[in-house]
Amino acid sequence: MPFISNTDKERKEMLAVIGVQKFEDLLTNIPRKFLQDKDCCLEPAYSELEITRKVTELAAKNRSTSQVNSFLGGGIYDHFIPAAVDHILLKPEFHSAYTPYQAEVSQGTLQYIYEYQTMICDLTGMEISNAGMYDGASAAAEAILMAVRKTRKFKAVICGSIHPWYLEVIKTYTDGVSIELVVVPAKNGLVDLEILKQKVDDETGCVLLQTPNFLGNMEDAFAVEKITHSVKKALFIVAVDPISLAVMNAPNEYKADIVVGEGQALGNAQNYGGPLFGFLTSNLSLSRTMPGRIVGATLDTDGKRSYALTLQAREQHIRRAKATSNICSNQALCNLAATVYMTLMGKEGLKEAAVQSTTKAHYLAEKICELNGFEMAYNVPFFKEFAVKTPIPAEEIIAKLKAKNIFPGIDLKQFGYKNMLLIAVTEKKRKTDLDEYVNALQEVNNG
Repeated sequence: MPFISNTDKERKEMLAVIGVQKFEDLLTNIPRKFLQDKDCCLEPAYSELEITRKVTELAAKNRSTSQVNSFLGGGIYDHFIPAAVDHILLKPEFHSAYTPYQAEVSQGTLQYIYEYQTMICDLTGMEISNAGMYDGASAAAEAILMAVRKTRKFKAVICGSIHPWYLEVIKTYTDGVSIELVVVPAKNGLVDLEILKQKVDDETGCVLLQTPNFLGNMEDAFAVEKITHSVKKALFIVAVDPISLAVMNAPNEYKADIVVGEGQALGNAQNYGGPLFGFLTSNLSLSRTMPGRIVGATLDTDGKRSYALTLQAREQHIRRAKATSNICSNQALCNLAATVYMTLMGKEGLKEAAVQSTTKAHYLAEKICELNGFEMAYNVPFFKEFAVKTPIPAEEIIAKLKAKNIFPGIDLKQFGYKNMLLIAVTEKKRKTDLDEYVNALQEVNNG
């Protein structure tokens, strides 16, 4: 059956009511050169059985990180996810739920969003969280827009050690709204603090820092905060890895004003790069400038605990000129996965994941650097991800190790770093996995 099930008779009746004889008569206002004369060259329609076989055949060409020894990172990480996360996530009342437009009717959805907000605040040490963002990159861009609304200063200083794709998203978000973006270059794997001091001035509305940064290195957030807050009204925005917060300083300890990040590591699989979800938290004083939605707890007329959308800041809910963002939803199912994950893991579980990740990453880095021609790209502290210089092009290493069922990391050539691999390690790695990688590198290096 075709997707549009109108019969020829029904189509003729509709055209007659409209007042034309044939469908092409509806296209007379479109210049002829834009109309396609030929068919779309599509294959004949498949039956359900045939399309199932075809899709299965295509899917079998993929190799997921569950099938290989993977050290891919760069913003999306292969952390352990308890089986109960998916079991709870796929309950029909969660899996089929959509954005709560009649919000207060959806008490279950509002409750877990409220619990998610609470947990993200506990993790970051901040006072308020929204219901979530599309991903970490858009959350960082929204944070800059948020800072500009608050400070009325239209210069944003960005530490150049941020993920390059975050920077591209920020450029897109801020294009056309008169925000000046100033990127401070990195030096030895970290933002150059001396140049940062020169770039932050009375026109600066915010400074954005990522730590751990794109290269996995830990930035001196305390030093960047001092530079930022030396200017009146300037806000300090920090993009963080949520797993790192189980063992690192919470952003409120270094006086961050807005904290954002990619939440995929919290209970969401890598899924070939998506879907993702971003988180955004801040000090309470900035709540009125937040994008998206905020769920609050209250009491109903019977005195029972209930939940409501306390703030909704998009153009459909308030006067368009007052809207803080056009974000229409949040990644609710991904947020729920994070909520379930954090509940199951608890403080000690998150800490264990962080400790194992960083311990194993440092073990691997040490072993790789014992190989002839390999060395650390930067002699600075790192968390679970690090860059190494390679004696041969990284793309050659990747091609040869893929044949051994190993994904060795990300070739940094695409980001301007020649002969360098970005390697990520999580708590899932066994010592045998790490040693297998080192041995494979040695074989490739020896030719």
